[in-house]
Amino acid sequence: MRVGMVVNDINTELAAYTTTDLAMNATNMGHEVWYISVADFAYDPDEMVHANARRVIDKKYRSNQVYLQSLRDHTSYRERITIEDLDVLLLRNDPAEDVIARPWARLAGINFGRLASKHGVIVLNDPDGLTQAINKMYLQYFPSKIRPRTLISRNKTDIKHFIKEQGGYGVLKPISGSGGRNVFLVQPADAPNINQMIEAVSTEGYVIAQEYLPDAIHGDTRLFLMNGKPLCCKGKYAAFHRLRKQGDADMRSNMTAGAVAIQAHITDNMLEMADIVHDKLIQDGMFLVGLDIVGDKLMEINVFSPGGLDSASQIEKCNYFREIILSLENKVSRKESYTGNINNIELATI
Repeated sequence: MRVGMVVNDINTELAAYTTTDLAMNATNMGHEVWYISVADFAYDPDEMVHANARRVIDKKYRSNQVYLQSLRDHTSYRERITIEDLDVLLLRNDPAEDVIARPWARLAGINFGRLASKHGVIVLNDPDGLTQAINKMYLQYFPSKIRPRTLISRNKTDIKHFIKEQGGYGVLKPISGSGGRNVFLVQPADAPNINQMIEAVSTEGYVIAQEYLPDAIHGDTRLFLMNGKPLCCKGKYAAFHRLRKQGDADMRSNMTAGAVAIQAHITDNMLEMADIVHDKLIQDGMFLVGLDIVGDKLMEINVFSPGGLDSASQIEKCNYFREIILSLENKVSRKESYTGNINNIELATI
């Protein structure tokens, strides 16, 4: 296969990223993997999508650090490729990272990916599905019984009234964001400061106010779904539990906020949640997603470059990345068998 990896910026990628593991495993399995920064696309007068891209030299890699270093140094191949010549284009950029500094970049992967899919490239996750899920409001399309009670507004009075209804407790976060940035836990003692909290979050747009789930103090569980079902390898689910550092007053469980990953206990309730979201994810062409679960509620559905799969792989001693590449191989094979009579959304979760 010829695979394209769309990222925010090649120079800011990290060895620990799930994208790096996916690329290295695909390379080691004999596939050609091209990295593309969202700033490096072009739609030419010939009506084809091109990109300035890079890939490592063909050999076996054992280290993510070495792989990424090889991608950036002078030994890497650097070419202006035709996107339509790729078999698969993985949209691994996170639009939330570009909200403030590079707003023009947020939709670049989706827009160029949509053009590529029209020319027969398998684009994952499906660009039209990602357009619906461009912010955290996507969660509201799923059944209310699995979601925390939520208000989405920029009106301070409405937000404060919502918090009051929750007994003075709640969580405030931006509708577009990642990594736990500008996420606040509101408690009754914070009433004098709630205006400042709302202002800080609203600088990025609409504010999501959610009921506070007491179980959040014990962290959350990320469960990965592939093709609409829990990703498994050797009977082990691709998942991990994020736990705040002991004694840390920060309520966020993001790894970037200092949380640690431990083995997850996957309950029947979690599997039921996965089953409930299945149909909508299939409808939207969501190939690979991460569910963030607290207690009996689904807090977030990560559809843009869900990370942490390396943690699950290390904890469970399973190569989930290989399972993903094998699924991509199957999609390419199935597409060839259908000779153009199957669309991108169907291929995304087949």
